[in-house]
Amino acid sequence: MIGSISFSRVITKLWGKQDVTRLEIPIEGSTETYKANSIGANSVSTVLGVKGGMIVSILDIIKIVLPTLLVKLYFPEQPIYTLLAAVGGLIGHIWPIYYKFHGGSGFSAIMGGLLVIDPLAVIAAPVAGLLLGLFIFRHLVVLAISWLWILIPWFWWRTGGDPLFIGYAIALNIIFILAMIPEISSAVKYMREGKLMEWGLGYLNSNPMGRGMLKMARAVGYMKEESKK
Repeated sequence: MIGSISFSRVITKLWGKQDVTRLEIPIEGSTETYKANSIGANSVSTVLGVKGGMIVSILDIIKIVLPTLLVKLYFPEQPIYTLLAAVGGLIGHIWPIYYKFHGGSGFSAIMGGLLVIDPLAVIAAPVAGLLLGLFIFRHLVVLAISWLWILIPWFWWRTGGDPLFIGYAIALNIIFILAMIPEISSAVKYMREGKLMEWGLGYLNSNPMGRGMLKMARAVGYMKEESKK
């Protein structure tokens, strides 16, 4: 129930700007647009800029940290409750009961749970994912989400193979994939139309985080053709 609070909607409404639920993302190189699938901090940053996106992201993290931390303090010898609290908050964030089950993709909510469960993972996993995406696979999708994959071996290593924590990491990945089904459907649609690259670039160029990812990719020498457009 706490995870279902949509700070994306609250902050954009208080800010008096465009309704984030009606955000349209352009297709690169055309006048065509499509409605944003995710209602989260990234969408808010498109409407309000970096400052607004950061405020929403921090609030989304806090809304998961507080109940998860309370559960951890109340049941210190039973980590399963802490893990369930974090997962429950994530589910509420992605499918909020107050907004017809239409929420964000879950990055900030996942970070909120990790801050309580294993704070070191908040730094280690994204950094490892960044290196993996930039220098090993050299792919923007890997750059964006591989840190979630890394959480599985990370918790295996950190907990000595505790199945509860490994199951938690696997659950995060499954829930995230389910949350991304609308985005995957859009990608398939534009791939069939021969516009997959334009769709992807339009999305990335529409928000600060995406533009940052493009800059990093171009800085290490790939996507040179797209950088000239």
